[in-house]
Amino acid sequence: MLRQLGWTAAITLIGEEPLPPYQRPPLSKAWLKGEATAESLALRPAKFYADATIELRINTSVARIDRAAKTVTLSDGCTLSYDILILALGARARRLPIPGIELDGVLELRSAADADRLKAALHPGARLAVIGGGYIGLEAAASGRALGAEVTIIERESRVLARVAGRILSDFFQTFHRSQGVTIEVDAQVAALEGINGHVTGVRLGDGRLVPCDAALVGVGAVANDELAREAGLTCQNGIVVDLAACTDDPSIFAIGDCTSRPLPLYERMGRLESVPNALEQAKQAASLICGKPAPTPEVPWFWSDQYDLRLQIAGMPFDATEIVIRGDVASGKFALFHLTDDGTVQAVEAVNASTEFMGGRRIIAKRKRLTRARIEDMSVSMQELAA
Repeated sequence: MLRQLGWTAAITLIGEEPLPPYQRPPLSKAWLKGEATAESLALRPAKFYADATIELRINTSVARIDRAAKTVTLSDGCTLSYDILILALGARARRLPIPGIELDGVLELRSAADADRLKAALHPGARLAVIGGGYIGLEAAASGRALGAEVTIIERESRVLARVAGRILSDFFQTFHRSQGVTIEVDAQVAALEGINGHVTGVRLGDGRLVPCDAALVGVGAVANDELAREAGLTCQNGIVVDLAACTDDPSIFAIGDCTSRPLPLYERMGRLESVPNALEQAKQAASLICGKPAPTPEVPWFWSDQYDLRLQIAGMPFDATEIVIRGDVASGKFALFHLTDDGTVQAVEAVNASTEFMGGRRIIAKRKRLTRARIEDMSVSMQELAA
């Protein structure tokens, strides 16, 4: 984005992984199922970095930021100076503080290396326990079933997606996964992971039951990688705090992506978003200010999840919503859920195999439109009309 907007000075891109930048969403889907190649995962072709005169330093991390000297110290001891520093540190999988968490075969899914370990464990007849019924867990479960593995999801809440979706959507996905042969244990506490000869063999539940497994995937949320920023004295609160230009409280330091706590102007609050669209939007915000260009128009947050032949697309966030209106037929697997406030303002739209409702929903949310239940439910009223 910096190069597109005319930045001509040096750019150094530092990443601790051994690979050049790659797309993470396919890791739980196409990559696990063998439908993606290393080339298709790459964010840009290898020659892009040289062509754009971007110095790429992989297998390297930053140990310290010296804001006064405007330098970063790398893990290999080198020191680099900067005029502008951009922190795109991402997030890491939340760790469960339980016995057995260090056993072989206990996996997480944030990186390509994680995905490769999980992929090796998924084959016909393999038993996979998924701890956590969020989107990562459900996507991995769907991929596991596609590869012939036996899958059990263990969720501590009373339903899957309890922290990120309403009951209607939770019930739909829970029923669908069970129809595909997934065992789902809800209201289930995990007490320990058990193993033999250092390898996990089962998940011990709080009620004493044992869920046998050959591998256990832990997907219970993510923690912002904000330690580097905290140590440098930058304000952090559930992520590195930034403004609508992705700037921290140091005007020379920006932060973008999963590691940030950012303004959500449509909802008049701060929040941390874990999504590709959010990272792209903040990249535009930062690059625009750095290059002296007009600030981009704030976007409606959006997210997606692919499971089996289901595509879930979510526009907006259901803050302060008091009513959910169904458009379409849940039983048919093609529907959308509109989340409304007391005055009928559409805060979010969750669309399953209903891309027209998703796209229209984004426009409606951006306009802060108010709609009635009757109008949303009336399929003779097109989404174009609703969004007009």
